[in-house]
Amino acid sequence: METVKKLEQIKKEFEEEISSCRGEKELEDIRIRYLGRKGELTSVLRSLSGLSPEEKREVGKKANIFKNEFSSRIDSLKSELEEKEEEDTPGYDITLPGTAPSEGSVHPITRVMGRISDIFVSLGFRIADGPEVESEFYNFEALNIPLDHPSRDAFDTFYVEGEYLLRSHTSNVQIHIMQEEEPPLQVIMPGRVYRPDAVDATHSFMFHQVEGLMVGEDIRFSDLKGVLSLFCKSMFGKDIKMRLRPHFFPFTEPSAEVDISCIICGGKGCRVCSGNGWLEILGAGMVNPRVFEAVGYDPGKYTGFAFGMGVERIAMLLYGIDDIRLFYENDIRFLEQFR
Repeated sequence: METVKKLEQIKKEFEEEISSCRGEKELEDIRIRYLGRKGELTSVLRSLSGLSPEEKREVGKKANIFKNEFSSRIDSLKSELEEKEEEDTPGYDITLPGTAPSEGSVHPITRVMGRISDIFVSLGFRIADGPEVESEFYNFEALNIPLDHPSRDAFDTFYVEGEYLLRSHTSNVQIHIMQEEEPPLQVIMPGRVYRPDAVDATHSFMFHQVEGLMVGEDIRFSDLKGVLSLFCKSMFGKDIKMRLRPHFFPFTEPSAEVDISCIICGGKGCRVCSGNGWLEILGAGMVNPRVFEAVGYDPGKYTGFAFGMGVERIAMLLYGIDDIRLFYENDIRFLEQFR
């Protein structure tokens, strides 16, 4: 029958065109050509009224089968073309100006702690670390801090449970090291410490320290002064002046506070140094013989010195920062200044 042959020819042409189709516009043209209101297959279906009943059944059945096949092939190819287009097209407009990612930097506290450590390492010290949750023995008793000392009051120390507490200085590491090793020792101990201070522009309940310890035979106060003098000049500049003032610490005897000439006014007197030309930066002294006895050292044979400084204090002086809280607020406007 001529109509059946025509259907077969339509299917052959459709297969050829759909196989070579490479775009959505071309596919839409194929759909209109074969399935549109005036399409090839639609025209055949409209001509059924002029056929005999037998031809009508045969042609109608075949035409509907082809119509479903054509629609299925078109829909399938359309999905493939859309997926390919999504893969080939970036999910952003490449013509728009780029957005630079945020640039990170080393936190000023980490930067200063690293600088302090580098100076002492260059002087022959090694770096040691220890627990932040400590017993009263390591935090107090071995450091010659008696039970009636104010710092052992619950209001002046973060007690965790029983005799355990958050260390109030990194001196606890000194005790661990001296228990485990024999002199000579030359160690620094950087780390976090905790004291229940009211937070204000110069105080925080958590801050950072770097402490140092040197123990050996015939270690003298002049050795301490020489080491700290080299540190101050390396940290603040070769023209800096240093002085030591008598002070009291339970774990050192004799003890001293260490000052440097004001790095702002050069010692002439300004608001930063309260007009006296000096800035306090650390405490130091010769290790108390009772500390040696607590760790099993012979105080008749060994002597040594210890020192400790607040990292935030040093950083505030170096960078001209007047509020310690700025270090902990994570304000990007503050932190981005230290790139």
